[in-house]
Amino acid sequence: MPPESVIEDSAHDDDVAAATSPVKSPRPRAPRPGPTLRRKQLGRTTRPWLLLLPSLVVLAGLLLWPLVKVGILSVQDYEVKFGGGVGTYTGFDHYKDLLTDGALWRTVLPNTVFFAVACVALTVALGTLAALLLQRLGTTWRVICSTAIMAAWAMPAVTGTYVWVWLFSAGDGMMSQLAGSLGLIDPETTNWFTERLSFYAIATLNVVHHGFPFVAITVLAGLMTIPKELYEAGMIDGANAWQRFWKITVPTIKPIFLVVTILSTIWDFKVFTQIYLMPGGAGSNEEVLNLGVWSYQQAFALNDYGAGAATAVLLTLLLLLITIVYIRTLFKESDEL
Repeated sequence: MPPESVIEDSAHDDDVAAATSPVKSPRPRAPRPGPTLRRKQLGRTTRPWLLLLPSLVVLAGLLLWPLVKVGILSVQDYEVKFGGGVGTYTGFDHYKDLLTDGALWRTVLPNTVFFAVACVALTVALGTLAALLLQRLGTTWRVICSTAIMAAWAMPAVTGTYVWVWLFSAGDGMMSQLAGSLGLIDPETTNWFTERLSFYAIATLNVVHHGFPFVAITVLAGLMTIPKELYEAGMIDGANAWQRFWKITVPTIKPIFLVVTILSTIWDFKVFTQIYLMPGGAGSNEEVLNLGVWSYQQAFALNDYGAGAATAVLLTLLLLLITIVYIRTLFKESDEL
């Protein structure tokens, strides 16, 4: 073989080896962002916050600042005087007195917690049943029934409370007369509002009646987004109505259930009007006090503004803890989806 052919074959082999070699050439470094690029990135980061700034300022003025003032007031002995007031710093004395008060653990906190749990459970359950009923109705009847139940939500809490008080009033109350006709009670001598259990049973009816329309309309909006094909597939697989509800409806609109549960919990834990306006709820019957009324009574009836503020802070922290648990659950469900 001529020497030129040997040289050409060797060169060809070297080219093939270089082309098939696993060693890759180093990538060129990305150019560092210049001042213009950095300004664009900064603008994209700060622009949303600048747009939200006016709303955040308003919210801080309406919500954050009053919370700060209540926190400051809770560590003071505040005395109201003409033209203003004078506060004396006392540290955490009000919180110590609050947490060591037997009435808190024996009466006030159990009333608040059990009442709120019962109201939330019944409100969400009744609202869901109403939403399922509305879903099955035609357009005309759905509009009529939705308008009717929204009237209960539009009714002021003061008006609704007086209606329920009248229904259960001793002697001439409609429910008292009905129970008396059945031989269950003596309408002339039975007072529903003196006993702790019957008092909060009436309060629960009042709160649930006022709150379930919001849950019904919200859940109905979620039900309208579920494709009918899912229910048809479940029926083909032999699932009954109960199984379709738990296997299709609940998982599909679970975030909506969490949202209405969060809102109902916040509203029902800080119920004030429905308790305060009922006979004995303003403080004359200590067995029916909850945190909201107790805070008001300490601050304005006893002029102990520091103790009332400490009770309000305790209620806020309790609501914040519950809300954080719900929101973490909601975000966890969203990540799993």
